[in-house]
Amino acid sequence: MKYFAYSFLITFIALGYMAFLGFTQGGLELSLDFLWLTLVLILMEISLSFDNAIVNASILKNWNAFWKKIFLTVGILIAVFGMRLLFPLLIVAFTTNLSIIEVWSLALNDPEQYSQKLVSHHVEVSAFGSMFLLLVFLNFLFDDGRKIYWIGRFEQKLANFGKTKFISYLVSLISLFSFSLIIEDERMMDFIIAGLWGIGVYLAIHLMTHFLENSGENLKDLIKSGSIAGFIYLEILDASFSFDGVIGAFAITKDIIIIMVGLGVGAMFVRSMTIYLVEKGTLNEYVFLEHGAHYAIGILAFIMLLNIKYHIPEAITGLIGISFILLSLYSSIKYNKR
Repeated sequence: MKYFAYSFLITFIALGYMAFLGFTQGGLELSLDFLWLTLVLILMEISLSFDNAIVNASILKNWNAFWKKIFLTVGILIAVFGMRLLFPLLIVAFTTNLSIIEVWSLALNDPEQYSQKLVSHHVEVSAFGSMFLLLVFLNFLFDDGRKIYWIGRFEQKLANFGKTKFISYLVSLISLFSFSLIIEDERMMDFIIAGLWGIGVYLAIHLMTHFLENSGENLKDLIKSGSIAGFIYLEILDASFSFDGVIGAFAITKDIIIIMVGLGVGAMFVRSMTIYLVEKGTLNEYVFLEHGAHYAIGILAFIMLLNIKYHIPEAITGLIGISFILLSLYSSIKYNKR
C-alpha cells in the first residue's frame, strides 16, 4: 500500500477540490456531478494505461537511481500538466492562430467550442500516436534476441524477421498508407504527414542515442541503463497512450478542469503502479506480463487508427488491454508451476 500512498492522498485532495468547486458553482447536485465525472475519468485513465505501466516498468527496472528519480518527479509533471493540460491547448492554439492564454480562456468560458476544435484534429493526433505505439509493439515482436516466447512458434517465426533491418518501419509505413485509404480525401494528407512524424520521432530517438553515448551499446541497452534518450522515449510513449484518453475524455465532459484533474490523478496511479512493479520485481516473477502489455499496445495502435473513421468506446479499449494483461498473468502462473 505504501507505493500508492501519495496517489490516494492526491486523489482525496483532488476529489475534495472538485466537490468544493462544484458546490460553489451550483450547489450539492453539481458537486456530486463533478465528483462522479472525476472518478469516471480516473478509472478510464487507469484502465487505458495499465499496460503502459508494465512497459514503463520493463524499461525502468534497470535504470540507475538518478534517472529513476527524474522519471518519477519531472516525468510526472510532464505527464500530468504537459500531456493532460498543455498539449491539448497547444494543438488548438497551433491550428487556430490563437495564443495559449486565449485558448485557455476559450476552454474555461466556451468548453463546447474548445472541444470541437480539439476533436476536429483527432485524425492527426491518432495518426502520430498510433504509429509510435505500433513501432513499440513491432520492435518487441521482431526482437530476435528474446529468450522467452508467449505464443511459441508463432512469435519465434516473427522474431526471425528482426534480422532484417527496418522491417518494423516498413510494416508501419504499409499500415499508415493502408489506413489512409479509409479517410476522406481532404484529410488524407494530414493523416499521412502526422503518421510520418510519429515514425520519424521514434526513429529520431534511436539515432539520438548514438550521439548522446558513444559507447557502442545498442538502443535497448542505453534506454535500460538510464539516459536522456530513454527519458524522452518513455515520455513520448506516455504521450502516445494519453492521446486517446484526452480525446475520449471530451465524450464524458467538456469541462477542462475536470478532465485535467481526472486524467492527472489517473496518471499518478499509473506511476505508482510502475514503481510497484519495479520494486517488487513482478516482471521477473510473471515473465509473460511484458508480452501481454506489448500485445495490448499493438491492439491499441490499431484501435486508434480505426477510431479515425469508426467510434470505438473507451470501455472496449480498456477491456481489451486488461484482458491481455490477465491472459499473460495466467500464462505466467502456469509457466511458473511447470
